[in-house]
Amino acid sequence: MKDYGEYIDIIQKRLSPRRFQHCLQAAQVAAEMAGIFGADPDKAYLTGLLHDYAKGISGGELLRLADEHSLIQDEVDRWVPDLLHAPVGAYLLRHELGITDAEILKAVTCHTMGALDMNALDKIIFLADMVEPGRDYPGQERLKCLAFRDLDKAMLFGLESTIRYCLDQGRILHPQTIAVRNHFLKRVSD
Repeated sequence: MKDYGEYIDIIQKRLSPRRFQHCLQAAQVAAEMAGIFGADPDKAYLTGLLHDYAKGISGGELLRLADEHSLIQDEVDRWVPDLLHAPVGAYLLRHELGITDAEILKAVTCHTMGALDMNALDKIIFLADMVEPGRDYPGQERLKCLAFRDLDKAMLFGLESTIRYCLDQGRILHPQTIAVRNHFLKRVSD
């Protein structure tokens, strides 16, 4: 595996300065969270650094790549192609950078909508993406407190925040986000 410096250079050239800073900060938060929850801090840092690898790609190109490589999971993916930056990013990490670690690729794939079978690294990347210091939205401080205490409760709060935001903005809700929210509601309630 390449050292972080090489990956940082790749990400810096590939993403906007704002998105690059977001990835650096998400990586740092992910490593901190991994130390708390028993995940590998180095793997969490690298995954946080790379999680938005495909973020700078246009919606049309994301859709083309997703179609070409059978990454479309739901018709909503076609309506909101930016959500495809997660699975397309994982695909490109494997085929452009040679990353084959299944945990890294899965965490990148599910960092926007979650998944029903999320492990600690998946949750950490999902949450680090939402709570890194460059973000600013209502409820972020509460989510950050939860993220460093209880991953499942933080996932529920984060998913509900995302759903609330989509509703407030009149945006389409992805059925996977709803299913994952319901999954975490059941887990937290049991």
